[in-house]
Amino acid sequence: MSQTFTITVLPGDGIGPEVIEQAIHVLKAVEKLEDVTFTFEYARLGGCAIDEDGTPLPEETLEKARRSDAVLLGAVGGPKWDNNPAHLRPETGLLGIRKALGLYANLRPAFMLDCMVEVSALKEEVVRGVDLMVIRELTGGLYFGEKKRYKTENGEVASDELIYHEYEIERIVRRAFEVARLRGKKLTSVDKANVLESSRLWRKVVDRVAHDYPDVELRHQLVDSCAMELLRWPKQFDTIVTENMFGDILSDEASMLTGSIGMLPSASLADGNFGLYEPVHGSAPDIAGKGIANPTATILSAAMMLKYSFGMERAANAVEKAVHKVLNSGVRTADIAKSKEEAVSTKEMADKIIAAMHEVYVQA
Repeated sequence: MSQTFTITVLPGDGIGPEVIEQAIHVLKAVEKLEDVTFTFEYARLGGCAIDEDGTPLPEETLEKARRSDAVLLGAVGGPKWDNNPAHLRPETGLLGIRKALGLYANLRPAFMLDCMVEVSALKEEVVRGVDLMVIRELTGGLYFGEKKRYKTENGEVASDELIYHEYEIERIVRRAFEVARLRGKKLTSVDKANVLESSRLWRKVVDRVAHDYPDVELRHQLVDSCAMELLRWPKQFDTIVTENMFGDILSDEASMLTGSIGMLPSASLADGNFGLYEPVHGSAPDIAGKGIANPTATILSAAMMLKYSFGMERAANAVEKAVHKVLNSGVRTADIAKSKEEAVSTKEMADKIIAAMHEVYVQA
């Protein structure tokens, strides 16, 4: 019997609608290659929702997301809304939907294909062979703690509260151990336990949970040391798990090992199979509407959706192999093209990936 999945699509702002459109084309190609039907429900999030609905996260968007099997997101934000008050900023909508949907585990892979080595700003011997996963706790910590700002006789004061409950740490750590088991069985837990009480609790919980995963090698590392080592010798890492703010910073750093943030996908997962999938890159308003944005990260995010939410391992692998095939053939969008090298458009890149998918299926 044919399977049917409902996907809530949130194109968002800037280049979001452009890259989302191409990911949808890829998913429609999957429909023809597999016995599956995707139903796409569109909704607004971020700046476009502020303009149309007066809020970055409309209730209608949440309702559609809760009724769906997964969410596919483009990007949110842009200078147009930078001076808005906090409750009317696009990023507030993104934080809100993560919290409302219980998306506590953010998986961000960073990998280097041999054909892309020349794009990285780092030396070839440093980045060749990099294949790591950053797992970021997504619904706790500084981003969701109480925020205060007030005036005193000595000027303004601001504070952000960092709170982690033991259960929040345990669930993300268990997810990380499970992922590490499927990868290289090496897990690095990153904290700041020499300074922060929340990190000391984090480390205590990690050590306790580690007893249930004796087959996974565990290492603790301070966040400043990890940031340095990611640039010095990133191949030492396989799976990294860390709290919200550290994960935000380290995953962006890791993504640049590959030469372009436009290449990398992410999955934000709840318990069970539900997840929200989005490219790591932002809305890039400076190139919006030009048809030159790199859709690869969004297409690979759709592949993660096929794998984690729908259990379609074969289709997910076919999309990933198609992306690698196209890149290995020398096709480049503007962000990864070398000087004077011809670059393809957003649509052309997606079309070539879809053609390569058909070849992968025929060869299989």
